[in-house]
Amino acid sequence: MSEARNSIAAPMGMAGSNPRADMLTHIILVLGVLLFALPIWIVLMGSTHDAGTIGRGDVPLLPGAEAAANYSAVWSQGNKRRAGVPVSIMMFNSAIMALLITFGKIAISIISAYAVAFFSFPGRMLFFWAIFITLMLPVEVRIFPTFQVVSDLGLVNTYAGLIVPLIASATATLLFRQFFLTIPDELVEAAKMDGAGPIRFFKDVVLPLSATNIAALFVILFVYGWNQYLWPLLVTTSTDVETIMIGIVKMLGSQGDTEWHLVMTTTVLALLPPVAIVILMQRWFVKGLVETEK
Repeated sequence: MSEARNSIAAPMGMAGSNPRADMLTHIILVLGVLLFALPIWIVLMGSTHDAGTIGRGDVPLLPGAEAAANYSAVWSQGNKRRAGVPVSIMMFNSAIMALLITFGKIAISIISAYAVAFFSFPGRMLFFWAIFITLMLPVEVRIFPTFQVVSDLGLVNTYAGLIVPLIASATATLLFRQFFLTIPDELVEAAKMDGAGPIRFFKDVVLPLSATNIAALFVILFVYGWNQYLWPLLVTTSTDVETIMIGIVKMLGSQGDTEWHLVMTTTVLALLPPVAIVILMQRWFVKGLVETEK
């Protein structure tokens, strides 16, 4: 049987290989990588030069000698010319915001999806569709009423004001619900026969099966929380809770007044946490996106 399969696969592999097509594909991929990576490389190299090099309009493609001074300056002092906040504080605020948004979204979404998928109660589908419809509302439609509520509650310039309005996720709820619907009824009945209640079934069966989905959503939601700009711009006026995205924009002055080497240095530092999360959780992230059979 294996010999027959190999005899069939060999001609198919030979027929399917086309050196010119493969070369063209690789050339397109390399060009795509270069197009994506070149701006990042320029920012990385620019962060190692002094203000004069960038101010002259030079595009540095090789490292300079000011890397240690630039990174030390923005990390501990920020942009002093524009009364900036140290990057260490801004990254701490962004990390707190991103992590709490991520864990909050996952916790609320998985619990609400569990209730909708496994419990029968009046208005169950009404609640689900109410959650689902929020996907169709643009952020701009909700942002001013949300700001009014946050302002009335006195949550402006607080971590709670940054995090709580963004902590619910209709997308994550929908994804968890669709996955829960694939859990066989036989598994649910077997758990009931073993005496497992709703909480034990959730803890011992649903959570372990959802591990890869949680990992994939963790990456997506962390990057989402880290990159938030519009909402922190509205709800923060104090430097105590200023995030890294707001700090980068504040570093941009008028023409000729922007210290581009410090802006590039801060941008590189802002890239590190989401890149690290994606690299460290890449295997789980891909597995959570493509795995369908549990």
